[in-house]
Parts: sequence; C-alpha cells; structure tokens
Amino acid sequence: MKINRRRFIETATVTAAACLLPKSIFPTNGQGSTIRPLSVHDPEAEALLARMTLAEKIGQMVQAEQSALKDDSDIETYFLGSLLSGGSSDPKTGNGLIDWTDLYDSLQTRTRNTRLGIPILFGIDAVHGHSNLLNAVIFPHNVGLGCTRNATLVERAARVTAEEVRASGINWTFAPCVTVPRDDRWGRAYEGFGEAPELARMLGEAAVRGLQGNDLSSPLSVLACAKHFVGDGGTAFGTGKRLARSNTQILDRGDVKLNERELRNIHMQGYVSAIKAGVGTIMPSYSSWNGVHCSGSKRLLTEILKQELGFEGFLISDYDAIDEMPGDYKTQIETSVNAGMDMFMVPKKYRELYTLLFELVTEKRVPISRIDDAVKRILRVKFATGLMDKDRSPLADRRLHQSFGSPAHRQVARECVRQSLVLLKNEKRTLPISKRIGRIHVAGENADDIGNQCGGWTIDWQGKSGNTTTGGTTILRAIQQTVSQSTRVTFSRDGSGAEGSDLCVVVLGETPYAEMLGDRKDLHLAPEDVAVVEKLKQANIPIAVVLYSGRPMIINDVLDKCDAFLAAWLPGTEGQGITDVLFGDHKPSGKLSCSWPRSMDQIPINVGDQNYDPLFQYGFGMTY
Repeated sequence: MKINRRRFIETATVTAAACLLPKSIFPTNGQGSTIRPLSVHDPEAEALLARMTLAEKIGQMVQAEQSALKDDSDIETYFLGSLLSGGSSDPKTGNGLIDWTDLYDSLQTRTRNTRLGIPILFGIDAVHGHSNLLNAVIFPHNVGLGCTRNATLVERAARVTAEEVRASGINWTFAPCVTVPRDDRWGRAYEGFGEAPELARMLGEAAVRGLQGNDLSSPLSVLACAKHFVGDGGTAFGTGKRLARSNTQILDRGDVKLNERELRNIHMQGYVSAIKAGVGTIMPSYSSWNGVHCSGSKRLLTEILKQELGFEGFLISDYDAIDEMPGDYKTQIETSVNAGMDMFMVPKKYRELYTLLFELVTEKRVPISRIDDAVKRILRVKFATGLMDKDRSPLADRRLHQSFGSPAHRQVARECVRQSLVLLKNEKRTLPISKRIGRIHVAGENADDIGNQCGGWTIDWQGKSGNTTTGGTTILRAIQQTVSQSTRVTFSRDGSGAEGSDLCVVVLGETPYAEMLGDRKDLHLAPEDVAVVEKLKQANIPIAVVLYSGRPMIINDVLDKCDAFLAAWLPGTEGQGITDVLFGDHKPSGKLSCSWPRSMDQIPINVGDQNYDPLFQYGFGMTY
C-alpha cells in the first residue's frame, strides 16, 4: 500500500488546526465523551501556588529515582514532586505486587509530613503492560500492535495496563511511545507503532484514551506520557551516542536532520493526536534536531508544543537527559528550564539540581515566571488526577489486586497477539495446522523462553532471556495445550530429532534489548537460527517458522527453506494468541506496520521512498 504524502500533509494541517480551537470547546475521546481541559483546574492550582515558597516550588519540579534516594526523608526535605522507578529499579523486598504496593504507599505517606502535604506522582515505564512486576500481563510491543490497525483493541490493552498499574498504587506511566521509527537498525524501533505517521496518530491517541480514560481522576485511570518529543525515530545513522563498550555510534540519541515541515509531517503526528486525547505529560527526546538538543529547544518545547499546539500538561525530561546538553550542569539546567522543561528526571543528582535551580532563580538567570508556569502545570495535573482531593486517599486501592494478572486481562493480551501476527508465507496450505496431527516437532531457542517472547522493558530495563516472569505461556506450552490428546509433541532447541514428525514449528529471533544496546548495524538472523532451519530441512518435513523480533530482519537464509513464515514480533506473555492462529481458531489478520527489507543495502526503507521495492511492502499480510 502506497502512502499519499500530500494526504499526510493535508491531514496534519487539519489536525493541528483542531488543537487550536478555543479552550471552551472541549475535545472528545473519540467516543463522544468530552475531555475536560487541564486548565479548568487553574483556580485551585493558582491558589495553592500563591501559598508556596520558592523552595516548595522547586521541589515540585524535581523527580528522583526511588532506589537512589539518599534518605527517604529527602521526600520531605526537598518537597519532591515526583519519584520514579527506572527499568531495573525494584523494591528491596522483592518484585511482586505486594512489594510494589507497599513501596508506593510508604513513599507516598511521607508527603503528609510536608507543610502543604502535596502528594507525589510516581512514574514507571509500563510500556507494554505493567512490565516491571512479576505475574503482570505483558502485551505485544507497539510494533506488533501497529500491525493490528485496531484502535479499539489498543485502547482496551491500555485500559488493562492502567488497572494493573493502579493496583500497585502507581499513578503515572511513561507511555505511550508515539515515535515513528524510520530505520530498523534503531534499538527502540519496536517501541513505535510503525513507520507511517498515520499509525502513531491513530494508535497513540487510542493508547492515551485507554490509560487516562474519560476522567483522569478515576481510580482506574493512570497519567499518560507521550514520548519522545520529537523525531527520535528519525535520527541519522552514525550520529547516535557513542557507547564506551563498542566505541560505535549508530542511531540512539542521535541527530534528526530534517526541516521543520518534514519533522511535523512525519514525527509530530502522534503528539497532535495525544494532545487531542488530553495527554497530561510529554517527555522530550534525548535526540537533537539539526544539532540542538530537544531538551533545550525553546522552539520545540514552548513555541510549538505549548503555544501552537496548546499542550496544557507538563514536560518531564528523560532519564538524566539534560546531562548530555552543552555546558556545565548549572548551564544545562538553565537552558532546559528556560526552553520550557517543567520537571526534571534526575535519578541520583536530585539534591544537586534542586540547589542549582534555586541559585539560578535567585541569580535571575531563570525568571520566577518560568518557575510559576512549570509548577502551575504540575499542580493542575495533580488536581486533574484527583491526588489533591482531600476526601480521597492517595494510597493504593488494594481491592484492585484481585484483577491483577487475571484471566480476563490475559484474554485481552491474547487478542492483541493474534491480531498482531503477520503471515508472510504459506505454501502448500501448511497453515493452519490440524489439532489432530500425529506428531508435531517444536524447535528453536525461543520456543520455550518467556523472556525472549516478551523482549526488552520486561522485568529488567534491557529484558532477559529465560524464565523472567510468571503467569505467561510460551509457544511450546501453548502448542501442548492446544493439540489433541492423541497428538505427540516433541521439542529440541537445535532442531535435532525432528525425523518422522508430520510438521515442525521452529521459533527463531532476537534476544531481548532496549535503548542504546539494541542498536545494530546488521539485522541478519543469528547463524545458530539459520543452522536450526537447515537441520530441520534435512528431515524432509513441512516447516513453519515463527519469528520473534522487534523489527524486520534479513530472513533470506530461511525464507526459501520453510513452507510458512509468521512474524510474531515481541508478543508478550500470552503465547496462546500465536497458537490461536497456527491451528486455525482465528485467521491471521495482521498487516505489516513497517516495510520488510530484502537486504541490509535497502535499510533504511520506508513506504513512499523512491524506487520502493522491499521484500514485503508496508501493509502486507496474508490470511487463510
């Protein structure tokens, strides 16, 4: 399917204009319900702001890492407005739901000791489910959800995520990621819904609706954060941050070399629609735009995002992002806050930032009007979420524990998996497989590995192979639970022992990774994966390949050797969604959210390029 570039530009203009409607015209959530502008809470926010000292105001602008607190009493001493748990920051007592709930409650309770008793916002990267916790329901990463083209389903998935996050007390997730990945070598490509702006626009809006609901003050709603503003998926190859361990620069945290028109038309669409949906927070990117760090660009943060697009929430910097800007730390803070940054994610250096920002104000290098604007934005969001409601406790509602990881929640994830699967090849009607087949051989390292099935941002920041979480079902277990009692299921990781079986399902793919460490120059399948298929080929039986990956891979070495090929992306915990399709309970319906290259020479490749000739086009997907 070819994308009409002119239609993108015209749609972008119309959508941006809609965001500039008078504030008395409330936007809808897409289902007819109105979403109240955050600014309706300005009277309460301004009244509280007028009572605050400069120290209390600056404290609201600081977010510390909970595991890096020098002392828990720093929450009161520095009047901290927020805490976070990063990708591998767990409670000291364990990683279960009770551990997380107890941690949240203990830290939130400390805010009662401050003069004004302003509760904290507690943030976490629940980017495909509440994926830091054991037994949580883990959804497919966004690259797979983009293949569903189903905004209603994405909204349902976000609703489940919101409920599981709130079960632990946490009230803020750094999601959705509305990046538009334009180079599959980027290690965060799977965090985007796909290479076309239309997917970020449609599904990003749906995710915000699901997370925040119709009313942010609902006990089942969680504050959303659209990220990473703007263009992080469009960095130029070779401009990324240099990694000490490899001394290479690829894409992550690089430079976006586009003019403003291109930046708007390709990379800004998800933010336009997220604002339309009422998103409460936005996270600026680590990356730069034509040499200027996004975290220090007044053009992007204030003039476009706040003034033109009418964003009424607050901006939160990425993890230590300001450290990468020019100058010493004090200058970095000055540049970023004057550009429009409202809250600073400074996991370990929170005391230092607090002190330096205070000095910058007293030295008149940061105007008090900028501080007041930032804090009013933070307070209006806190009022909108219900945190400031004196008749309601900010502590966790433990009744929500009952539905955490429940069958009903897993059923939504299972539906997401089966709708995200893309069938790329199916010769001789290899699929669907009969449940009464005599013997099926399952092969590959990934066939019984829940960690590889979920990918990065699962339990740990970079993810891990192996039995990393509980409650999920691998594809091997799902096959064993699906076939008839008369069917024999055998398994080998290296493809051995397949002789005599009626069919083999081999599960190949990437091992987990996340930002920075996931950047790769070469996307060929691992040699050991190719060797498994070659060994199976010698058994002279039909072969169906299932691929786990966060992006399209170079699959020529196995595509001609197999009879069927299913792109499963990073499906999460519910492997039965894959067997639903393999065995024909549901027909494959996914359509590629990104172009599939023939070779590394074609990368980057995106729909609309000149001489566009991928192995499989954007939007391709077979069915039965």
